[in-house]
Amino acid sequence: MAARQENGLDLVLAQPRGFCAGVVRAVDIVERVLARGDGPVYVRHEIVHNGRVVADLRAKGARFVESLDEVPDGATTIFSAHGVSRAVEAEAARRGLPVVDATCPLVAKVHGQGRRYAAQGRTVILVGHRGHAEVEGTLGQIDGEVHLVGSVAEAEALDLPADTKLAYVTQTTLSVDDTRAIIAVLRRRFPDLAGPETRDICYATQNRQAAVRALAAIADLILVVGARNSSNCNRLREIAAEAGRPSHLVEGAGDLAGIDLSGVRTLGLTAGASTPEVVIAEVIAALQRRTPLTISTLPGIVEGVSFPLPSSLGHT
Repeated sequence: MAARQENGLDLVLAQPRGFCAGVVRAVDIVERVLARGDGPVYVRHEIVHNGRVVADLRAKGARFVESLDEVPDGATTIFSAHGVSRAVEAEAARRGLPVVDATCPLVAKVHGQGRRYAAQGRTVILVGHRGHAEVEGTLGQIDGEVHLVGSVAEAEALDLPADTKLAYVTQTTLSVDDTRAIIAVLRRRFPDLAGPETRDICYATQNRQAAVRALAAIADLILVVGARNSSNCNRLREIAAEAGRPSHLVEGAGDLAGIDLSGVRTLGLTAGASTPEVVIAEVIAALQRRTPLTISTLPGIVEGVSFPLPSSLGHT
């Protein structure tokens, strides 16, 4: 561990940070289904990308699987917040599995837009990261030809005639700036291009990205609390680095030991949309054990968004 900061440092918290409405809804769904006590509950894929959330729900009885092949006949099955393909939906229906869908409503919105563009006879481009659970689900929700584009270079290399009728949708957790750059390339290359600008990048992603940019303007170093397999957490760390600030993604207090705080007077801290408040609090407590802190919160958006639960669980 680096030497203790005898004079302490200023810890500035981003606003907003941590759980978004889609994550709150997904976790609430699992907890309510478990509370019904109707037998084992299986969750396809991590409900959200955070190890603490998954571990806590597993301790309450949830069983996490990557494939429906691992779900016994008749067992209650929950689809994660990232969404699933139509093939997964069809397999669950074929087997008669009782399903509760925890897909984030903003992800479901992207599915619907992609299907509408395809129905208009447009070739669909999905702007997103290959292999991400949300992307795999979205690709499997859209009929017809879909091209996955993850970078400006891939947009430049897209091998389609310039007069192709195209439309694009986006993964909800991308960097807003990177996505704008990709869309600009697509618009330049393909005049007949429909799409929603960056509106499909969810409100929580955009708010947290704006907050970390504000944090980078005042902090000497930035910590992003969240899971390494979380797209939105990785984007926050990248944005801080692009703003010229040393930045680290920490999954919990145990990751702080290797971070050198020498020379740091103002430390910024934020957290991705899938990071629970308890982990943020543990990181702050570990920092307090290391050095005196003066803690403040940067002014920012106070989110009041909430999403209704599936009708089978009520709408509170």
